[in-house]
Amino acid sequence: MGLLALGASAALAQASARAFDLGELMAVLAQRKGGEARFTEERTVSSLDTPLRASGRLTFQAPDRFARFTEEPTTESMEVQGNQVLLKRGKRTRQMTLDAVPEVAALAEAMRGTLGGDAGALQRHFRTQVSGNAARWVLRLTPLDGRLARTVQQLEIAGLGADVRSLELRLVGGDRSLMLVEPVADGLTPTPATPATPSNK
Repeated sequence: MGLLALGASAALAQASARAFDLGELMAVLAQRKGGEARFTEERTVSSLDTPLRASGRLTFQAPDRFARFTEEPTTESMEVQGNQVLLKRGKRTRQMTLDAVPEVAALAEAMRGTLGGDAGALQRHFRTQVSGNAARWVLRLTPLDGRLARTVQQLEIAGLGADVRSLELRLVGGDRSLMLVEPVADGLTPTPATPATPSNK
């Protein structure tokens, strides 16, 4: 029994030491096929003295439908399905392809790939790095496309279990945005939780 107990302890220690990888994270996230969340965002722009703040809601429906509805400080929306983007602000509506807007493309592909648990989609566009574990994780995405890399330095998505809780977008030149996300369950107002904290790199 002593040898069996020693062997089991060694196996547990080895499993604990093994790094949590992209495949395992995607398996956790793929369990959820859609959802809705509230968000608050703060954008730091080098040309402005104070950060820009916004809030609203996000929706996702697998495999590739993602929408962001901003409610404050102005009403506007971005709806993405496939390679098409529909932007609305007030009475103005604009439709385009993701290819035409690298920053929007980075956000959309990162969110859709992550929320859908689609490792292949993420790896087509980004170099991936995962840290943490299934309960609390951080996913760092670095653009592979040279054109996108001239605009976007890195995205860092952090979450708790199957829930994305924050997204930090760092642009070349120093501008950045941090979005904090609170999932909405069954139409109820969510109880605030401490999100996984992105690094300050």
